[in-house]
Amino acid sequence: MEATQALTTVEIAENLGLTSDEFEKIKSIMGRVPNFTELSIFSVMWSEHCSYKNSITLLKTLPREGEHLLVEAGEENAGLIDIGDGLACAFKIESHNHPSAIEPYQGAATGVGGIHRDIFTMGARPIAALNSLRFGKIENKHTQHLMRGVVKGIGDYGNCFGVPTIGGEVYFDECYNQNILVNAMSIGIVKDGETVSAIADGPGNPVLIVGSATGKDGIHGATFASADLTEDSAEDLPAVQVGDPFQEKLLLEASLEAIKTGAIVGMQDMGAAGITCSTSEMSAKSKTGMKIHLDKVPTRQANMKPFEILLSESQERMLIVCKKGQEQKLYDVFDKWDLECEEIGVVTDTGRLEYYDNGNLVADVPAEPLVLGGGAPIYSRDYAPAAYFQEINKYDIKNISVPKDLVQTAKEVFASPNIVSKKWIYEQYDSMVRTNSMGTNSPSDASVVRLKGTNKALVATVDCNSSYVHADPLTGAMIAVSEAARNIVCTGGVPAAITNCLNFGNPYDPGVYFQFVNAIKGMGLACEKFNTPVTGGNVSFYNQSVYKDSKEPVYPTPTIGMLGVMEDLSNHMTLDFKEEGDLIYLLGKNYEDIGCSEYLKIVHKVKYSSVPVFYLEEEFAIQEAVKDLIKSKMIQSAHDVSEGGIFTCLVESALSGNFGFSVSSEEGLRKDAWLFGESQSRVVVSIKKEKEAALHNMLDKINVSYKKLGLVEEKGLKIDNQDFGALSSWRELYENTIVNKLESE
Repeated sequence: MEATQALTTVEIAENLGLTSDEFEKIKSIMGRVPNFTELSIFSVMWSEHCSYKNSITLLKTLPREGEHLLVEAGEENAGLIDIGDGLACAFKIESHNHPSAIEPYQGAATGVGGIHRDIFTMGARPIAALNSLRFGKIENKHTQHLMRGVVKGIGDYGNCFGVPTIGGEVYFDECYNQNILVNAMSIGIVKDGETVSAIADGPGNPVLIVGSATGKDGIHGATFASADLTEDSAEDLPAVQVGDPFQEKLLLEASLEAIKTGAIVGMQDMGAAGITCSTSEMSAKSKTGMKIHLDKVPTRQANMKPFEILLSESQERMLIVCKKGQEQKLYDVFDKWDLECEEIGVVTDTGRLEYYDNGNLVADVPAEPLVLGGGAPIYSRDYAPAAYFQEINKYDIKNISVPKDLVQTAKEVFASPNIVSKKWIYEQYDSMVRTNSMGTNSPSDASVVRLKGTNKALVATVDCNSSYVHADPLTGAMIAVSEAARNIVCTGGVPAAITNCLNFGNPYDPGVYFQFVNAIKGMGLACEKFNTPVTGGNVSFYNQSVYKDSKEPVYPTPTIGMLGVMEDLSNHMTLDFKEEGDLIYLLGKNYEDIGCSEYLKIVHKVKYSSVPVFYLEEEFAIQEAVKDLIKSKMIQSAHDVSEGGIFTCLVESALSGNFGFSVSSEEGLRKDAWLFGESQSRVVVSIKKEKEAALHNMLDKINVSYKKLGLVEEKGLKIDNQDFGALSSWRELYENTIVNKLESE
C-alpha cells in the first residue's frame, strides 16, 4: 500500500526549514513527491540539530582514537572509556540553548533529563552531572529571570532524579543577553560487557515503546533548535518539552533491570525528533527497517496526527528492540516499575521505515538516507574573518595605563561576576546525593567522584573562556582544552578523553564559520597533545538573535567536558593553603600580557584585545611537572591561574584555607600584568619549607620555569609589602557579590 495524503511543494518544504535543493534531493531519494508526514520526517532528520550537515566534515578531523576508548565518536549515544577494575565510564555533554532561552525552567530541566537518558540507555548508571551556563549582563532583569529559571530547572530535575551536580562553570557577558547557553553533562558507570547499543538487529523482533505517553510538546523541536532566535520565537513555545524527573527515575531503574534480563537487542532514548529519530537511527545502524503502528503509541491527547506522534519530543521515553518470544520478561519488569510498555511494531529486512495509522500507510521512507553519513546533506560553508578582528589588531598594551590604586583595582576585578563565588547557584544543586563526591569542603580545580569498591576516582571538569575564542578561535580553543586538562592535573588526575558542546552562531555567516573552522583546528591540536580523544558531543549552531534587523551571534563557545582518572585517591590535590609558613611558588612563565583579561574589560572597558599568551609545549611541560609533584607528595596545594590572574588565584587559595599570604611581584614586569594578566600555563603551588631544595632540584631537572612568590601567613594579604586588607573583606566580596546583585533588583 502506498503512503497517502496530499503531496507537498517546495514552499511547504521551506516552511519546514528545508532548502529547495534539499527538497529536490528528497524527491530523488523517494522517487516521487513526499507527502506531508514524510517531508516532516526529512525536515527534522535533516535539520542541523540532527544531521550536523554544516559540521560533520570538520568534526571528523578531530582525534577519535585513544588507549581508553571503547567506542569511537558517534557510534553510540555517548562516549565510553575503559577506566580499569572491570568498569567503563559513559559520558557526554549536550546543549539545550534555544528551549532555555524561551522557557528557562523546562528548557534546562529537560536538558538535564535528556543527557542522563543518553547515559543510562547504554546501560550505565548516571553518577554525576556538570553544567556550563552562559548568561547576559547580570544587572539585566531579563538575565536574572532566565538565570533563576535555568538554575531552578537544573536543580529540581537533578535533585529529584537523584544524581549529584558536582561541578560546572558560569559566565556572564552581554553577547548572551538574548541567546543564553545551557550545556549539561552526565557521567555514568557500567561494568565491562554490560552495555547496550542503539541497534535494531533481527527482522521479526518486536519494537516496544516504554515510559511516558506521547504528547504534543516538543514537536519540531529539532527544527526549532536549527534556526536563529527572533522576536517571534516565544510563539514557538510548544517546541519546548516538559520533563518529569520522578518518571525518569523509574525509567532509569527499570531500564537497568530490563537489560539484565537478556531480552533486549537494542535500546535508544527519544530525544530530538522523538520516534522518528530513534526508529531511523536504530534501523540504519543495523541496515534493517521497521513497521511501526502509530495508533498503538500511548498518547496524552486524543486524535493526534501521525506527524505529531512521530515528531513529538515528549520526555522520559525509550524505544526498545526485544528478542522475539521474550517480550514478557520486559513487560514484567516495566509493570513492576509502573511504567507503560507497548509493542508498536516489528523489525523488517527492507531498510525502510513504514509508519501505519489504523491500518493506513501514512509514511514510507528509507532509513539510511535520513541519518548522519547515510545520505543526509553535507555542506562546507564559505568562511572569512569577521570585521571585528580589525579592532583586535589595533590593540596595544602600551596604550593601557597602569592604575595608581592597585588595591581598589583588585577589588573591581575580583568583584567580576565571572570570578566571584557562584554559591547562589550551586547551593540549589544537591552535590552529595549517593555520597561519592569528594572535595566539597576543600575544593579542587576539578570535581572528583570516588569509585566505590576501588582506590580510584573520576575527575571531571567543563571549561571554555569564550572571550579567548572570540579573540583567536584557534588559540582560544586550544586554551579551552588545555585549561580543562590543567584543572584535572592540578586535582591529581590524568586526562583521558573529552566530550564537547560547540556553541556558535549561524553557520551561513562567513565570520561565524571562520570561528568554527579554526576552533575545530585548535581543539584537535590540543587533544592530540594531551592524548584526549573526542568521544562525541553536540554542535549547537544558530545561537544568534535577529532583533530589529540586527544579527548578533554569541561569542564562539566550544565548551570542553573532560574526564580524567585518579588512579590513587591519595593523589587528590586541593587548592587551599594548608599551613602558616608554607612557601608559595609559581610554576610557569609570566608575560607582559593583559589581553582578554577580566581586568582589561572591567577596569579599562576594552572590548577588543589579543588572546592571552599561550604556547602548547609550555602548557604540556607544566602539566607533566604538576603530575610528578603530586605523585611524589612534594606539594601541599595546586591551583591554576585563570580568570583574574595571579591575584585571584592567590585569594581563592587563601579563602579556601582561611589563611593569608605575603608575596612579591616580578621585577621588570608591569604590575597590572603580574597581578591580573591571564597568560596561560601557570600554576600556583604551596610546599613545606623543608621541601624547597627538593622542589628546585626536581623542576631544574625537567627544565620547567618556576619562581618563589612568598609564603602563607596567618591572616591578611600583602603584595610587595603593601597591605591589601583583611581576608574577611575579600570573603565578603567573594561570597556575596552575586547575591547582592540579585537582591538589589
